[in-house]
Amino acid sequence: MTNIFTTTLLLVYYIIMINIETYNPEMLSPLYEDVQSSGIFPDSKFFVDCSPKSSIEEILEAYEQLKSSPGFDLKQFVEQHFESPASFNSNYESAGKEIGEHLTKLWEQLKREPDNTIEVSRSSLISLPYPYIVPGGRFREIYYWDSYFTMLGLQVSGRVDIIQDMVENFSYLIDSLGFIPNGNRSYYLGRSQPPFFALMVNLLAEIKGPEILLKYRPQLEKEYAFWMQGEQHLDESGVESRVVALGDGHILNRYWDSFTTPRPEAYSEDVHLARESGRDIECVFQNIRAAAESGWDFSSRWFAIPSDMKTIQTMDMVPVDLNCLLYYLEKTLLNIYRQLPDRVPADVFKERSRLRKNAIQQYCWDNKNGFYCDYNHVDQSLSKSWTLAGISPLFFNIATQEQADSVAKHISAKFLQPGGLRTTLEETGQQWDAPNGWAPLQWMGYKGLLNYGFNELAEQVRNNWLALNEKTYQSNGKMMEKYNVSNLDTAAGGGEYPNQDGFGWTNGVYLAMRG
Repeated sequence: MTNIFTTTLLLVYYIIMINIETYNPEMLSPLYEDVQSSGIFPDSKFFVDCSPKSSIEEILEAYEQLKSSPGFDLKQFVEQHFESPASFNSNYESAGKEIGEHLTKLWEQLKREPDNTIEVSRSSLISLPYPYIVPGGRFREIYYWDSYFTMLGLQVSGRVDIIQDMVENFSYLIDSLGFIPNGNRSYYLGRSQPPFFALMVNLLAEIKGPEILLKYRPQLEKEYAFWMQGEQHLDESGVESRVVALGDGHILNRYWDSFTTPRPEAYSEDVHLARESGRDIECVFQNIRAAAESGWDFSSRWFAIPSDMKTIQTMDMVPVDLNCLLYYLEKTLLNIYRQLPDRVPADVFKERSRLRKNAIQQYCWDNKNGFYCDYNHVDQSLSKSWTLAGISPLFFNIATQEQADSVAKHISAKFLQPGGLRTTLEETGQQWDAPNGWAPLQWMGYKGLLNYGFNELAEQVRNNWLALNEKTYQSNGKMMEKYNVSNLDTAAGGGEYPNQDGFGWTNGVYLAMRG
């Protein structure tokens, strides 16, 4: 394993270089590893969200002096030297409220004010200048791709003010960091999440007018540069960071993370898996982190053997949904450049979007079976894993009508369940597998089907999902992070933590679907 001290120095240097001063829990080595390996807290995320009450040096000195003392209590030491993270709770009660009223009022409970009062040297939270919505539950910070689906509901609720604030926060992160991290925590600085910023900006432009696109042009360009970083250094059939050359002039993208250590928020889980895998542990750590960047953490989609996470190979995969998102970003930049006098950038991005669309069709379309899948650039073969990511070319209007006809048939026959669309066809115990359904994928499936005229099937997806949301709400007064769409009387399971309530993107999609 890479020496944790070296990794920490690199991370600190990285933070300084990007003009964000913040605390990272890895600076607490060896206390950090001891706490995260001890199991004293049921959730690995708890400790890394704690805030030191004094300097790192003082805490480590105290730990060194006390840890070998008879009767030393590690949990008590942490409680003495750290502030616990704020819990998501309030006096708000949903009882007696109609679901729409509940969700509209819940925005204020999920809203966090600007973090400019935080002493950044003692918090892993990266300060943001404007209010924002958190998902809820254990998720106490903003999350990148969650936020787009949350914004859909904010639009229905007339909360354009919060949409604007969140777009400004993401712009701030891009300007400060060069990209949007997974969430506004220092331990997320190695990775991003599915690039939905262009969809957020276009959503705001629908509300406020096309000049919004010009306003956020610099940030859209910077995000594109982040995802394409290393493109100029690619060899034929090579990889560099998040870009993959496919040997025939086509370039597509993959998920990646710049660090090769365990995720701080899941330290013990990652260490255990890497040791059990029998593989190079740094490679396993990086593939786990890359899957976290995908947002699908975790799914058989990323495993060489669907039932075995130890075979995780995220970085080998060219994901169909990621490349559809980047196609949309290229098209957004193209639309912006068409408003400018200089035609050169428009011509460049017209060609870039054309090439990406062709590459998606060439590498991610399974012509034999009539469905879109990820492409393994190492094996040079299509993944055998069928997932709801295959709906993305319909959501972004990349598929031909003939292709959409085939995809829709498979969606109806294989993915549609009594509660909506299941995420994959595999039941592995991973949370991004069957029988679970997730709000963002319901929305993309619903809209993708509508794009190609499958109105009846789209309405069935919508009705099944809304009915399940409503049934669960009537039962427990909550909206959940994910749902079991196959057995409506069983809660969703899987994952590294219990099912969470709140929940930002579920609320947003429900309101947008209900209209």
